Amino acid sequence: MSLSGWLKKLSLLEFPEEGGSPEIYRLLRRRIIILMLVVTVIPLLSMALINSYQYRNTLRQEIVSPLLVLVNKSKHSMELFLAERLSAVSFIGSEHTFEELADQGTLNRIFRVMKQEFGGFVDLGLIDENGVQVSYVGPYDLKGRNYSGQPWFHEVRARGAYTSDVFMGFRRFPHIAMAVQRGVEGGKYWILRATIDTHTIDELIASMRLDPKSDGFLVNREGTLQTATRSYGAVLDHFPIGLPLSSSEPNCIETTDSLGREVLVAYAYFQNSPYALVVVKPRGEIFRSWYKLKSEILYVFLTGVLIILLVVFKLTGFLVERLRESEERREAAFREIEHSQKLSSIGRLAAGVAHEINNPMAIINEKAGLMKDLLELDSEFRNREKFIALTDAIINSVERCRSITHRLLGFARRMEPHIESVDINEVVRETVGFVEKEAGYRNLDLRLELAENLPVVESDRGQLQQVFLNLLSNAFAAVKDKGSIRICTCDCGETLSISVEDNGCGMSEETLSRLYEPFFTTKTKGHGTGLGMFISYGIIKRLGGRLEVRSKEGEGTTMTVHLKV
Repeated sequence: MSLSGWLKKLSLLEFPEEGGSPEIYRLLRRRIIILMLVVTVIPLLSMALINSYQYRNTLRQEIVSPLLVLVNKSKHSMELFLAERLSAVSFIGSEHTFEELADQGTLNRIFRVMKQEFGGFVDLGLIDENGVQVSYVGPYDLKGRNYSGQPWFHEVRARGAYTSDVFMGFRRFPHIAMAVQRGVEGGKYWILRATIDTHTIDELIASMRLDPKSDGFLVNREGTLQTATRSYGAVLDHFPIGLPLSSSEPNCIETTDSLGREVLVAYAYFQNSPYALVVVKPRGEIFRSWYKLKSEILYVFLTGVLIILLVVFKLTGFLVERLRESEERREAAFREIEHSQKLSSIGRLAAGVAHEINNPMAIINEKAGLMKDLLELDSEFRNREKFIALTDAIINSVERCRSITHRLLGFARRMEPHIESVDINEVVRETVGFVEKEAGYRNLDLRLELAENLPVVESDRGQLQQVFLNLLSNAFAAVKDKGSIRICTCDCGETLSISVEDNGCGMSEETLSRLYEPFFTTKTKGHGTGLGMFISYGIIKRLGGRLEVRSKEGEGTTMTVHLKV
C-alpha cells in the first residue's frame, strides 16, 4: 500500500458515519493517535538514528586515524633502529678482515665504538664457517661455542643477513640476534653476529605515551609476544588475538580480547623484520564520549517521545470529546428543531381544529339557548323541566369544549413573552388538565393541594405552563403505575411556591449535580432530549424566580418553583 493510501486509511476519509456509538469515537481517537505518532515519532527517531550513526562514524575516524598514524610512526622508528644496527654490523664485516676480527683486542675496540655510537648492543662475536665462535666480546663466556646446529646459522648462510625473533638463548633474557655473512677468497666464509637488548625497544614503545588502560608491544608473524605486555602475558607468550595477513599499511580491527573486553587493535607489520607493532585500546575508553552522547540522545529522545505521547493523548482525548459533545449537541438540536416543527404543526393543527370545533359549538350553544328560552316561555309544555335540564346539559358540554380548546390554543400557540397578572392555581389546574387522562390510564394518585386566596403574580402564563408541564412529565416518567404525585401551592410571604412531589425512583448525587446541563438525560435513548430541565431552569431564572430540587435515590423527588410576588 502506498503512503497516501495508508494515510488515507488512518484519516477520517474512511471514518464510518454512524454517530452516537462510543466505539466510533474510540476508533476515531485511535486513528488520530496513530496518525499523529507516525508523523512525529518516526521523523524524530530517524533523525536520532542518523545523527548517532554519523557521529559515531566521525568519532571513530577521529580516534582511529590518529591511532594508526601513531602506530605507523612508531613502527618506522623501530624499523630505523633495527636497520641502523644491522647496517653497523654489516659495515664492520665489510671493513675488517677475518683475521682482524679474530683478534680479541681489535674486536674489543670495535665493540666499544659500536656501543658508544649506536647503543643497544649487548655483545659481538665472530663465527667461522664451521659454526664455532672464534672471538667474542660481551658479558658471557661464549668463546668456542658451536652454533652449527642452530636454525639461524643455516638461515644466515642462505640469506646473507639475518634478524631473529626475540629469544632467550644462553643468556636467559630477551634479546635479538643480528648476523651477516662475509666471504673470503678461496670460497671460505665467516659470520659476524651481534645481539641487541630489547630494553631499547621497550623505551621506544613507552615513548608512544599510551594511557594506562592501553597496551603496546611487538609480536612476530606467528603471534608470539616479542616484548612484555600489561594484559596479555610476558615475552614469548602467545598473543590471544589473531592478526590478519601482513600488509604494508597500518590497519585497525574491532574485536573482543581474552579478558572479555571490546577493544580496538591497531597494528603495522615491519618491512624487513619479522615483527608487527600492536596497540590495543579498550573501546569503552575510546568511545566514552560517544556512550555519554548516546545516553543523552536516548534521554532526549525518550523525553521527547513521552511529551509527544502525553500531548497526543491529552489533545486527542480533548478533541474527540469536544467532537462527541458537538455531535450530540448537533443531533439534539436537530431533534429539537424537529420537535419544534412538530409542535408548530400541532399548534397550527390545534388552532384549526379549535376554530372548526368552536364554530359548530357556538351554533349548538346558540340553538340550545334558544331552545331553553322557548321552553321557559311555554309553561304549559308537558316535558318542560326535562327538556330544560337537557338543554342545560348541552350548554355545559359546549362550555366544557370551549374550555378545552381555549387551553389547547393557549399552550400550543407560539407567543412572545408576555407579562401579565397570573393566577397560579388556575395555571396549575389548566396544566393538570393535559395529563389527567394519562394519570387515569396509569392509575396514578394525582392530588392537588392548592392554597386558597393566593396573591396574583406578574409573569408569563404560557411559559409557566410549559415549566409546570415539564415538571409533571418528569414526575410521570419517574413513578411506576399506581404511583403517587402531589402538586402543592403555598404563600411564603415574598414568594409563591409550587411543588411537584413524586414517590418515584429518585436521583443520585451525580445526577443531581448534572441536572441542569444541556442534553443530559436519564431517560432511555429516543425518549428524552436532555433539554427539559435546562429550558425550565432558564425560563424560571428569566422570570425572576428560582428552581429547587430535592431528591433521594429510591425515595422520590420534589421539584419546587419559587416565584416573586
